[in-house]
Amino acid sequence: MSDFRGPGNGPAGFGPLFEEQPVDTIYPEESPESKITMSCRARADPPATYKWMFNKEEIDLNALGDHYSLAGGNLIIAFPTKSKHVGDYACLASNKYGSVLSRSASVQFGYLDFFSSEERESVYVKEGQGAVLLCAPPPHYPAELSFRWIFNEFPTFISVDKRRFISQITGNLYISKVDSSDSGNYSCIASSPSISKSVFSNYIPLVPIAERPIRKYPADLKVKFPDVTAMVGQNITLECFALGNPVPEIRWKKLDGPLPANHEVRMAGTHLHLNNIHIEDAGAYQCEAINSKGKDYHSARLSVEAVPQWVEYINNTEKGLGSEHSMSCVASGKPKPHIRWLKNGKPTVRSAMTFRALTFEDGAMYQCVAENRHGVIYANAELRVFACAPTFAHSPVKRVLAARNGRVVIQCRPKAAPEPSISWSKDTELLHNSTRVFIWEDGSLEILNVTRADEGRYTCFAENDRGKANSTGSLLITDATKITLAPANADIKVGEAASMQCAASHDPSLDITFIWALEGQVIDLHKDSQHYERPLNGSSNGELVIRNVQLKHAGNYSCTAQTPVDNVTTSAHLLVRGAPGAPGGVRVVNKTEKSVTLQWSKGADNHSPISRYTIQYKDPYSKVWKNATTSAIVEGNSESATVVDLFPWTDYEFRVIATNTLGTGEPSSPSPKEKTSESFPVVAPSNVTGGGGTNGELIITWKPVEPQYYFGPNFGYILAFKQTHTYEWRYVTVADPQAKRYVHKDSGIPPMTKFQVKVKAFNSRGEGPYSATANIFSAQDMPSKAPQIISGKALSATVAVFWWVCLNQSTIDGYQVRFWRTHKDPEERDHTLIVPSKENHTRLDGLKPDSLYFIELRGFNSAGYGPPSEALQIHTKKSPPRQAPKIAKRFNRGMVNISWEGVKPKENEAPVNEYRVLYRKVGHSAGILFNTQKLYIDLPVHGDGNYVVEVRAHTDGGDGPVGQVEILSGHAMALQSLLLFPLLPVALLCLNL
Repeated sequence: MSDFRGPGNGPAGFGPLFEEQPVDTIYPEESPESKITMSCRARADPPATYKWMFNKEEIDLNALGDHYSLAGGNLIIAFPTKSKHVGDYACLASNKYGSVLSRSASVQFGYLDFFSSEERESVYVKEGQGAVLLCAPPPHYPAELSFRWIFNEFPTFISVDKRRFISQITGNLYISKVDSSDSGNYSCIASSPSISKSVFSNYIPLVPIAERPIRKYPADLKVKFPDVTAMVGQNITLECFALGNPVPEIRWKKLDGPLPANHEVRMAGTHLHLNNIHIEDAGAYQCEAINSKGKDYHSARLSVEAVPQWVEYINNTEKGLGSEHSMSCVASGKPKPHIRWLKNGKPTVRSAMTFRALTFEDGAMYQCVAENRHGVIYANAELRVFACAPTFAHSPVKRVLAARNGRVVIQCRPKAAPEPSISWSKDTELLHNSTRVFIWEDGSLEILNVTRADEGRYTCFAENDRGKANSTGSLLITDATKITLAPANADIKVGEAASMQCAASHDPSLDITFIWALEGQVIDLHKDSQHYERPLNGSSNGELVIRNVQLKHAGNYSCTAQTPVDNVTTSAHLLVRGAPGAPGGVRVVNKTEKSVTLQWSKGADNHSPISRYTIQYKDPYSKVWKNATTSAIVEGNSESATVVDLFPWTDYEFRVIATNTLGTGEPSSPSPKEKTSESFPVVAPSNVTGGGGTNGELIITWKPVEPQYYFGPNFGYILAFKQTHTYEWRYVTVADPQAKRYVHKDSGIPPMTKFQVKVKAFNSRGEGPYSATANIFSAQDMPSKAPQIISGKALSATVAVFWWVCLNQSTIDGYQVRFWRTHKDPEERDHTLIVPSKENHTRLDGLKPDSLYFIELRGFNSAGYGPPSEALQIHTKKSPPRQAPKIAKRFNRGMVNISWEGVKPKENEAPVNEYRVLYRKVGHSAGILFNTQKLYIDLPVHGDGNYVVEVRAHTDGGDGPVGQVEILSGHAMALQSLLLFPLLPVALLCLNL
């Protein structure tokens, strides 16, 4: 609020304006703080004084024993008691300009009692069933509590997941499916965030009762959110939880539209959280609990209301004595807020705040109060009524320019109260109303058709019962602005360019600007620079160029030439021809099994006749629009067409596109979905085949018909089959449209009997054609002979191989190998692997060292497994030594001598047969491999890089770990130098010896 200024430019004060107001307060009954502070502070000049209201009655701050005192504007309640101080408080701030009343704030006493000391009864539940442990929170205020549960001992808290849920409404603990791990003692913790206190319940023992087998139960919703009302901008949480085995899934939906964008699903699906609620979030919400045994649903309504908010409110106003004035407030909210008024903090008797003639008594602090059941808001303003002699101190009469033959208004706005009488003079001549000169009610002077003779000094005289004053200004006449080149009407096509001319003459002492508008809307040349441009052709030329003209650029263009004194406008029409607009109102008016008749309304032809229409469709099986086939070419004067070659019993959407010589327009909005009529199927299932299965079975398989070929409801299949050498067909109906397999069981069917099979589709309208007849065989008989194992041997400590005599390949699909150790770990299971029917041997990997294995072989086919062979015994070799050779190197005349310590196997390790030496270049996996029984080897030194020598012990059980040494290229270079230069003296020395 700005300070008021008096008529004489002296400083003036202002009425109170709240900077801090009381808020709702909850005082904990057990609080160590022995006082309550209700805040109130107002900015005012002179400073405000304060009073406080309790339940709308003024508090007597001087009364003994009432515990009240003031600190600034704040109310202090010392040693508050529940019996005396619970209620509503408001602050009244006052100075000489008036009083304002603060919003009302409540004082309540918060408490949270202890849980009952009575022992809680044990809860017995069968494993697999759901359980509910009741929290039963103690008496408390306020109502908001948060809940947690302890399991057995603090601080072991129950974690919430899909199986366990804690309602933050009731505090109850829900377990959807109890198992043995849930056995224990449970305690509910209730916490009040308002008073920062928590209490614990006595333990509730939960005793799961073993049940074998554990039964399954359908989903059963036990936590269901109620109908709820939320405020705009609020965050709310809807709860749902179900018992059941398997543990149910919770799914959420909004029944009258999609879930709001501001939703979150939390707490393993049990909470639907809506953030920053809007009015449009209201509606019916549903939670669905589902498991393999069944579903359960619950729905309730969310209503959204709103606290009052100002749409229009009052402001500080200074008005003259005797003048008219009105104040109004408008507030939004749901329910619609009620409006009432306060004057200096007290209700007014006025039904409407309208003043026909203000008096000094009307000057005060006014408050507009809007309230509904959800809240109250205040708008404050000061109305100041003044009286003074006329003064032009802040609004003297000004120098004015006017164009010749134009109109001019010279304002006279003195500050005065009551309203002054106004008169005017030109130079020394007193002016009166005439056909060309008018003095308005507000004191302004208007002159029409001005000429050079009207130039001069003009004085305004103001007088009321408190005094008089005058102010003088001047009038200067300029040349009128005239359009010298006007824009012309134009007719162009989309994509072309247009030039709109505009030029004007004007008074040379004035600046001129050109303003272009399309259909009355000023064109923003910067924002629309992609299409609009103003060439720089001199200050008096306002030409407008429109590039790449679009349909939206058509219309009436006005050019306004404007100076600080006058303006003149001219206009022209731009006609743009282009592709047609979108047709409207596309709908289906008739339909058959394979055709529909469409109607639509013609769209804009955009000044070029429509030559033809294109119809497009979209069905559930394609995401793109496709051109439809019509019974005839759809001419440009048509508003209906018949679409053919459609599929029966299929949902279609249609749209229409118009074309003219200038192009193809935008498509219409899609028609409402329409399903074509039903028809009998015409597509037969494909890939009919079968075979396999167990003895006495005939398995028939086929590729299901795609859904677009169902052509009607109640779609299914009819299977026909017979033995090849019989005449009577047998028929079976399969009602599942997605079925692709049928098993006919008959113990009298001999193995590998040849059958003829065919399949056709049906729906509620009839049957379709049969597929091609396929020849299939009934199931094989399971193998009757056991394979004969010839021999086998261990290749190492972990690998073995064995051979067998093959069975007749026409009776088996393969072999199953089973092998196991005689002395094995309790957790170790038998091993199996599958071998193709054409193989007569296989390799077993991953065996344990030094172990006796039994190996068993049996043939199998689709009918089952044949008898096992006699078991073969293979004993794997001992594992190689775990010790790596320790290696040394020594260089000598271009060679390197590699030596190592012999590896000594332990008692459970295989003896060393020889050593394997790999000589390879660094970075290469391949090299030269040497086998030796010695403990050394001489190798040449290469000069083309670094090399590695790897040595490992080789045994019947495999190779041991590697010892290695690196041969650097620098050693080779040093040896070569040594051999080239000192070679001769060394030889002579040898000879001398």
